[in-house]
Amino acid sequence: MTSSTLNRTRTRFPSALLVAIGLAAGFGVAQGTGIRALGGALFAGAGLAAAWLWQRHRGWAVALGLGALYIGAFVLAHVLALGVGMASWLAVALVTVVAAGVTYAVADRA
Repeated sequence: MTSSTLNRTRTRFPSALLVAIGLAAGFGVAQGTGIRALGGALFAGAGLAAAWLWQRHRGWAVALGLGALYIGAFVLAHVLALGVGMASWLAVALVTVVAAGVTYAVADRA
């Protein structure tokens, strides 16, 4: 091994990916299995993992703000689907794109 392989810089895992997984895959698992708690567990786990990254890299203020955005996106998807009558997958896709985009801009971009 050369010294350049030993000294590689570790790339940061994008927390926006965790946001997208939590919202979209959480909904998909709940919808596909019919077990809402399973989708909720995926949503919660991805959210906690993202919050850990936010707090570690950007501090508590950013972590709390992005956590509120993440939970708000979850609630808004329900409001759009149940209250407004938008198709469920469209509502989830819309809030996922917005929440992951904001997360990338605030927490992941160098």
